[in-house]
Amino acid sequence: MGTNEVKSPAGYTNFTENIIFAFMNWIPLRVRIWVFQRLGEILYFVDERHRRIALRNLTIAFPERSEKERKHLALAAFRHLGRVFGEFSFIPRFNPKNIQDFVVFEGLEHCQRAQEQKRGIVFLTAHFGNWEWMAASFPLYTGRRAHVIFRPIDNPFLDRIVERLRSCTGNQGVSKQKSMGRILRLLKSGEAVGILLDQNVAWQEGVFVNFFGELACTNEGLALLALKTGAAILPTFNVRERDGRYRVIIEPEIPLIRTGDKGADVQRNTELFTAVIERYIREYPEQWLWVHQRWKTRPWQAKRMKGTTEFSI
Repeated sequence: MGTNEVKSPAGYTNFTENIIFAFMNWIPLRVRIWVFQRLGEILYFVDERHRRIALRNLTIAFPERSEKERKHLALAAFRHLGRVFGEFSFIPRFNPKNIQDFVVFEGLEHCQRAQEQKRGIVFLTAHFGNWEWMAASFPLYTGRRAHVIFRPIDNPFLDRIVERLRSCTGNQGVSKQKSMGRILRLLKSGEAVGILLDQNVAWQEGVFVNFFGELACTNEGLALLALKTGAAILPTFNVRERDGRYRVIIEPEIPLIRTGDKGADVQRNTELFTAVIERYIREYPEQWLWVHQRWKTRPWQAKRMKGTTEFSI
């Protein structure tokens, strides 16, 4: 793979896109990080809407902290998000020889165990640390691709650039739209799928579980998939260390709760998954995406008819 050129999934190169990649990677990474961190700080002060969302979320999550502490944490989160953006376009520079300079793994034996058992793998994760680097580095460590669930970007040009960056180390993207059938087939064939479970969903798509002491509508699809396929659910998170590298932690498999009551099992397993996400955010709060309206959907909106759900596995 060339330093500045990435082959697109369709096997062609686009001159404009290649110029963008070449220009971005011409700028030294540490300079890029510094610039984007400053942009993140500026965004904190000028983007009132997302600043207010972040501060509201932090008030829900950490009511015991002072307003000054929450503002300091929000600023740090904006700075971290800027860094993630600055690092994103560096992915084409990754290779098996240098990846340890940027991302290190622990817990890969849990993946190996699932592979030996010929089971599919679900990496339970969140918009935490640098989730893009974490996904991109997995094939370079294991020689095995992962399938990452994503929401397409409305702008086709930007969507194509992001897709190329995400796939250049060997991964494949799976559009979130009508993805359940494909994910089901991937897991049954023993593939690895990464699912970010920290986003708000409409009441038709989720169940309400405790998240920082407040009910949050959480996608029920992962629990349905896990119960249906028997795939290994491996909590996988990356933490930015003091030296700038990211440490990816793959935890042991989460034992599923199976009582035979489908509704109750979906609820309780989703609670288990969400508790893991909360644990990491509590320990490294500045590395999570606080600008997302995690508690947007409220329980009163979920007065749905018995048995209606978007997922019917």
